[in-house]
Amino acid sequence: LMEPSSGQVIFELNADDTRPVASVTKIMTILLVCEAVEDGRAALEDMVTISPQAEAMGGSQVLLDVGEQQKMSTLLKCIIVASANDAAVALAEHIYGSEQLFVQKMNDRAKALDMANTHFVNCTGLPANGQYTTARDVALMSAELIRHEIYFKYSTVWLDDLDHGDGRVTQLTNTNRLIRLYDGCDGLKTGSTQEAGYCMSATAKRSDMRLVAVVLGAKSGKSRFDIASRMLDHGFANYRTYPVAQKGAKVRGELPVVAGEKGGVKLRLDEDFTLLIEKGEESGITLTPHLPETVRAPVVAGQRIGSVDVVK
Repeated sequence: LMEPSSGQVIFELNADDTRPVASVTKIMTILLVCEAVEDGRAALEDMVTISPQAEAMGGSQVLLDVGEQQKMSTLLKCIIVASANDAAVALAEHIYGSEQLFVQKMNDRAKALDMANTHFVNCTGLPANGQYTTARDVALMSAELIRHEIYFKYSTVWLDDLDHGDGRVTQLTNTNRLIRLYDGCDGLKTGSTQEAGYCMSATAKRSDMRLVAVVLGAKSGKSRFDIASRMLDHGFANYRTYPVAQKGAKVRGELPVVAGEKGGVKLRLDEDFTLLIEKGEESGITLTPHLPETVRAPVVAGQRIGSVDVVK
């Protein structure tokens, strides 16, 4: 159970055990698609032609046909809502040319996010030798995904239809029951295979606090939802986010400037800082600046002069 903006972990059990996580793998797939759109390497209005490789995916799918064309936005919705393997491979091929190259990018992104115990072999989460991750790493990639507003355009869709353009229609049903059953839940991802058990990453927001709960290897679909709900309940009942510092806040008085036109410069914090705390512990927080006695000219706006420790 994690507070994603700070990365603070409230509760963990076997968090670094490596294991398969089935379609929870698609969190990284969805993240790369969102980043490609935001970086301008792809557009939601792009038309994607379904390849034989995409059509041939087993498991969860939306029954795409070879040669069928769908908007990138439609395929992204199919992955987020219905966990569609065929749509995942189609977007992987569209963005990077092949699923193999897309998977390389998944592993590169995992390293950049410090997901130290993760290796991807495919973009779907279908069983594959050498594919594994951990609860901690799933929480890290979940925290990164929910920074992207594109994701939330589709994450709370409960039912929808996919029009194949040839008279066929496939109904999409969200695999994440918590978006209907848990107050504040607005995403992430489920997955299940015989090998992985029943898995999920769930996120919920109440007031100004968001939490991420990861459950891997549960014995049933119901138990994963129940466990995630209890974890989230614990977090919301006992913790709160506390705005310790705000960007632009003054730090002590002026710092003396040596050999400058002015005798000193004002110091301000360059970012907001929010701390996850147990409710009632606000009074024990202090800020301790670490600053030099003077700074030598020239001094420019935005220059880093020192730091401030938050002590709890």
